[in-house]
Amino acid sequence: MENCDVLIVGGGPSGSSCAWQLRQSGLNVLIMDKAQFPREKVCAGWITPAVLEALEIDAGDYAHRNVLQPINGFITGLIDGKNVETRYSGTVSYGIRRYELDDYLLRRSGASLKLGQTLESLKRENNRWIVNGEISAPLVIGAGGHFCPVARHMGAKLGADEPAIKAKEIEFKMDLVQSSNCKVQGDTPELYFCPDMTGYGWCFRKGDYLNIGLGRENSNQLSEHLKQFCDFLKQRGRIPQDIPDGFHGHAYLLYGHGVRNQVDDGLLLIGDAAGLSYPQSGEGIRPAVESGLLAAATILEAKGDYRRQQLINYNSRLIARFGSPAATNSIVPSSIRNFFGGLLLGNKWFTRHVVLDRWFLHTNQSALHPN
Repeated sequence: MENCDVLIVGGGPSGSSCAWQLRQSGLNVLIMDKAQFPREKVCAGWITPAVLEALEIDAGDYAHRNVLQPINGFITGLIDGKNVETRYSGTVSYGIRRYELDDYLLRRSGASLKLGQTLESLKRENNRWIVNGEISAPLVIGAGGHFCPVARHMGAKLGADEPAIKAKEIEFKMDLVQSSNCKVQGDTPELYFCPDMTGYGWCFRKGDYLNIGLGRENSNQLSEHLKQFCDFLKQRGRIPQDIPDGFHGHAYLLYGHGVRNQVDDGLLLIGDAAGLSYPQSGEGIRPAVESGLLAAATILEAKGDYRRQQLINYNSRLIARFGSPAATNSIVPSSIRNFFGGLLLGNKWFTRHVVLDRWFLHTNQSALHPN
């Protein structure tokens, strides 16, 4: 039987960030993931400087071996409507490839790794968890995304009664002809809201890589909405005419929209497993990283006593950081969606200070420093 202090199920940004913080305090941490890394991950792929600061990552050092596309502007608008270009004086975000970032964070975490292994069984014995009959740990952290098996064990109705956002996207390397026919600029991602304001599409260029996708609160006819979006981009001459067909789907919960039990005796959920994506933008990387760090702070504070009452402060930390779940809004708050619609998206002040600064960049909130 292999023993560890903490077992983390899921090697994405939430799991690796939590492990990194715990390892710095000397805990024996094991990360299990069903995939081998590096692995392809469906995600638009952008992070703010606050993420790099929280994880103490030097941007220049990371960019030596990985894609780190500086972003200093955005084009925003309605699909089939007018758009607004917003420029910033400096870098406000970065385009990344999850294929690279997740592997980097995982290897840097310092945790022991069990990759290519699925969580098959989770049993409680003498205040410890026995996983797959071969790993023993007093604490198991669910960091396996929306369909995390630990979340299922804690009662989450995966894919059943939860109001999940559904998205489809693709990231591919363009050839020389495609690259020359792509008008999207690397430093200026493009975001276009659906006419009914229940979702948006994006187009990010990261060097030779292009990422295109669309997510909606109402997933009915998602493929048709995606096709219309791609046709719109092609008609505007923004993307090549011959993009691949291999779009991949994924799902996630907006914070406050799908309530999951996040803490139990010897159990804790972080990242998408806990349903923490920002409600206005759907971004999941920063909430994933921050929840991993907040979980680590709670775990270290518990000093080996992982009963629910000792871990419940994690919920308080989440509320202090992300706000009360009951007070959060959807991708576009209903008051704006129903009354103003696309009118305000044509207003440069509103686009910059509300849509971008508040909803997408969260410039009003400084980087997290849990210690």
